[in-house]
Amino acid sequence: MISIEGLKVEFGATPLFQDVSFVINKKDRIALVGKNGAGKSTMLKILAGLQRPTEGTVAMQRGVSVGYLPQVMVLSDTRTVMAEAETAFSHIFEMQKNLERMNQELSERTDYESDSYHELIDRFTHENDRFLMMGGTNYKGGIERTLMGLGFSRNDFDRPTSEFSGGWRMRIELAKILLSRPDILLLDEPTNHLDIESIQWLENFLKTSPGAVVLVSHDRAFINNVTNRTVEISCGHVYDYKVPYDEYVVLRKERREQQLRAYENQQKEIKDTEEFIERFRYKATKAVQVQSRIKQLEKIVPVEIDEEDNSSLHLKFPPSVRSGNYPVICENVKKAYGNHVVFHDVNLTIRRGEKVAFVGKNGEGKSTLVKCIMGEIPYEGKLTIGHNVQIGYFAQNQAQLLDEGVTVFDTIDRVAKGDIRLKIRDILGAFMFGGEASEKKVKVLSGGERSRLAMIRMLLEPVNLLILDEPTNHLDMRSKDVLKSAIKEFDGTAIIVSHDREFLDGLVTKVYEFGGGEVKEHIGGIYDFLQKKRMESLDELQLSQSFSVKPAEKREEPVSDSKLSYEIRKEQNKKIRKLEKQVADCEEQIGKLETQVSELENRMTTSEGASDMSLYEQHQQLKRQIASLEEEWENALSELDELKK
Repeated sequence: MISIEGLKVEFGATPLFQDVSFVINKKDRIALVGKNGAGKSTMLKILAGLQRPTEGTVAMQRGVSVGYLPQVMVLSDTRTVMAEAETAFSHIFEMQKNLERMNQELSERTDYESDSYHELIDRFTHENDRFLMMGGTNYKGGIERTLMGLGFSRNDFDRPTSEFSGGWRMRIELAKILLSRPDILLLDEPTNHLDIESIQWLENFLKTSPGAVVLVSHDRAFINNVTNRTVEISCGHVYDYKVPYDEYVVLRKERREQQLRAYENQQKEIKDTEEFIERFRYKATKAVQVQSRIKQLEKIVPVEIDEEDNSSLHLKFPPSVRSGNYPVICENVKKAYGNHVVFHDVNLTIRRGEKVAFVGKNGEGKSTLVKCIMGEIPYEGKLTIGHNVQIGYFAQNQAQLLDEGVTVFDTIDRVAKGDIRLKIRDILGAFMFGGEASEKKVKVLSGGERSRLAMIRMLLEPVNLLILDEPTNHLDMRSKDVLKSAIKEFDGTAIIVSHDREFLDGLVTKVYEFGGGEVKEHIGGIYDFLQKKRMESLDELQLSQSFSVKPAEKREEPVSDSKLSYEIRKEQNKKIRKLEKQVADCEEQIGKLETQVSELENRMTTSEGASDMSLYEQHQQLKRQIASLEEEWENALSELDELKK
């Protein structure tokens, strides 16, 4: 669908990349990878037609549509969530207006036998068939499924977008792009604004999408689950691997080893040639051979080696005093804002040396409990911080506390102690501050760069309790490996709030699940937790929570939650599970049918398909099946919502 030939991009004297050629085919799922600054986002902008290359061509098939989600974009705040999402169907509304105009004209005209009247009827019939084929009558079901899959509730649909944070508004933009069903999706860090549940929903959506996908992401589990091809930008060149990311990592290691061997052989050849020239430079009998070797030396093309993988850097926390046996103890902790109870009856004990994860849907209280532990907000109940506990706290707002007047290097140099001072530049390189970037003033750094710098500074300060709130949001895969390795070897205690399954895997030994106002303890790693919950991913957390049952309002003798019998709870949970399965089955079937519809529509646009009436009949039959499933989905979802209240 897109052919890239001889692409070159220059910023200043050094090309970002050059002589790049590859093809994006239908149904390709491509992970675009490379170190930060390699040109991944630039490549996406060029593919989206938003930036022109210095040289080369980008050829796109006629009629191919492209949907592009950048990392940062200007957002509109003039509509409700539903109205903003509906803008993805502006072409449908335009068709609807044209149909209404033609229908009005047909009702007003009386020249029923004229050729122009019959032409108008034919045009109306054709446009109406197109309108129905493109989902003109059932687009709202698709909007609801997409918005709810990305974490919105029905109550959010009529709220103004201005009431939501930037991350939630980016979800609306993502929903609009997905709803427009482009032939090629270009996604730049789409998981940055999503929680675990929404990430898995997006994974499933992309896996069943009929079009091509090109994405940039530092979420290893996400790209492994979605992509089947890996395109790496390295040393200004592109390397195309027809394999998922994990297999690419193995092949890349082999390629780099080959490069190193070739480089070593070349260096030996250069050294031998230079020694020959130097030895016989002034001997007349060897003049011809010397000149030949000089020309040979000039013709040597240096072997390039891929950027050094800094994940091998060993980073260790500086020693700290030993804390008490129980750094954090919560007893019946409760946090409420007015009538809204975030969580209640939280009882947990975190022992010295434990690495624990806080997981759950956004808004369920993970960061709120962290703030309670930090003493930043009031709460009810008893929360005890143990003896000699020294807390190292990382959250996005920590970046605001940096001194803007100093450089990146000096920021770290001020806190580094002992031998670690000799490794400052290596550490900065591992966290994407290599080369000239280390001399930047803090005041010119982006929000993501400041967060990374605050992370490095925290890693070099002596603490015995780490509290990390979404620490991987602005880290690439190599940086995450460095951080993960450092935390694993950290002899203190760590609390990690994260949606990154790959990062948590092998790192934590206990999981605290937040949901429905409760905090539940699960012993074991992140995938032990998933297996126990019978989930393929954490996106089912919200659906599989046990919801407390409220007594019916009309009963003469209201019964409190605590007095509900085991049988009633069991029956209630059984109904919830059954409805959850029904909702999931409907969504899966609708997704498969929509893929079939899309394939039919592609066939109907060809010269052969346009005259094949059987395709139109199949199309209408599939649409009726989708409409029936959407009705079943809505009914099941409404019943589920009632049970959860």
